[in-house]
Amino acid sequence: MLSALAIRDVVLIDRLDLGFAPGLSVLTGETGAGKSILLDALGLALGARADSGLVRHGRDQASVTAEFDPPPGHAVDAVLAEADLDPRDGPLILRRVVTADGRSRAYVNDQPTSVTLLRRLGDALVEIQGQFDQRGLMDPSTHRETLDAFAGLAGKAAAVRAAWTAWRDARARHAEARAALDKARADEAWLRHTVEELDRLAPTEGEEQRLAETRGVLANAEAVLSAMNAAADALAGEDAGADGAVAQAQRALDRVADRAGERLAGALAALDRAAAEIQEAIAELQSAADDIEADSGRLTEIDDRLHALRDVARKHGVEPDDLPALHRATVDRLASLDAEGGGLAALAAAERRARADYLTAAEALSKGRREAAGRLDAAIAAELPPLKLEKARFETAVEPLDETRWGPDGLDAVGFRVATNPGTPPGPLSRIASGGELSRFLLALKVVLAESSTVPTLVFDEVDSGVGGAVAAAVGDRLARLAGRLQVLVVTHSPQVAAQGAHHWHVEKRTDGDSVSTTVAALDSAARREEIARMLSGAAVTAEARAAAGSLLAQSNGARAAGAGQ
Repeated sequence: MLSALAIRDVVLIDRLDLGFAPGLSVLTGETGAGKSILLDALGLALGARADSGLVRHGRDQASVTAEFDPPPGHAVDAVLAEADLDPRDGPLILRRVVTADGRSRAYVNDQPTSVTLLRRLGDALVEIQGQFDQRGLMDPSTHRETLDAFAGLAGKAAAVRAAWTAWRDARARHAEARAALDKARADEAWLRHTVEELDRLAPTEGEEQRLAETRGVLANAEAVLSAMNAAADALAGEDAGADGAVAQAQRALDRVADRAGERLAGALAALDRAAAEIQEAIAELQSAADDIEADSGRLTEIDDRLHALRDVARKHGVEPDDLPALHRATVDRLASLDAEGGGLAALAAAERRARADYLTAAEALSKGRREAAGRLDAAIAAELPPLKLEKARFETAVEPLDETRWGPDGLDAVGFRVATNPGTPPGPLSRIASGGELSRFLLALKVVLAESSTVPTLVFDEVDSGVGGAVAAAVGDRLARLAGRLQVLVVTHSPQVAAQGAHHWHVEKRTDGDSVSTTVAALDSAARREEIARMLSGAAVTAEARAAAGSLLAQSNGARAAGAGQ
């Protein structure tokens, strides 16, 4: 519920701090006193469109702060989580600042946010039913959800949303697989040509690098062989070969080894190793020379192979080393075409099953909506005669949608329609010409829908416009009934409605020199009687008016006491 409202420098309001309680709060005052300014200020905090004209003359900015105390698990918690705002651990505070140049800033629990988010939170917290307000029940997009809530169809609606998601996902998987298969079929000839080409080429891993290295050696074969021969002569030459020198050293040491004890053992072992390494090096040089001589006639062949590898790689936009992987992947794509055909059939069957499941859930929801529509129409019809709308007709239209418009909310379009005159076809709520009639229709709707409402605070702006006497009393009675379940704020000119309030605020415009300001004061029981007497008799309050006011207050107090005792 709305627990507090702080207004600073909004039009005629200089500084105002109001605290609200559960039940029915009424706001009264002379015409032009500024009651509508209060609603405009509240609307700002709820994300309504900002206007620099709302800033009090001579001030730099206006601000409105609204504090709410929604129950744990309320819809606002999900909105906060979706917006990545800190979860609340107490009141929820919405604040709006508008500067004199028309700029606007929004805050939620002192965290900067967007006006759009502020409006989403506001829609979940407060429903303002004004004569020309397009929020709440005046917004046709809310009618389907409202009917579902009235009918207790939350479980069926959730099942439809889940089935829709499953069907959508199955349809997407099927479409994606079909598109991939169609593309593969279209590319089949090219794939086969590619496989044949790569079959003939038969590339291997790392082949380009090996060929390039071999080509580099062969291109410089003469210089390489010359160096290898020089190295071989140095190792095994007849005059000064390393192997001969090592052998000579070994023989010299062998002659005295038995007389040196162990002192020459290390040197002799090292010479043995050197002799073995020299022989291995000579063998490696000989083998390499043989390879070069054997490959000396393959330079053209190697050039042709390198050119073929690089040409095919360039054609397919890959590196030569990637050709083996491309070969395997292309073979796999061809092999999978038939398998994909079988998989596509399975996906198509899964989509058909998901569609059937969605239709089963959605048709059950549609049946529940049609049945609930009749109950809602009957309940509204019972509320209309006491509100002087006995000639009016209310109708809940549940109409099937074309399949292209099916969605997570089911197969139906839901709309609330009214006909205010006999013989005329029903039309949208917004087509009711009289503001007073519209407000009373909305009141009747809210009375019937109160038990299913998730919005804890309702605001009515002059719901009693154009009526008096018994009709005004009926309006007040219904507002009081609503206030037994929800917090209700009403701006009224009717003494019968004002008398029903559990809390009464008086709005007054005061002039102090050149300054005009709007003030709001809470009325005690004596002041309430005086205010209701003024509403009954006008500027001159008579004793008879005071007595009538007392009677109205006594009746409403008695009714509230009886209601509390039930």
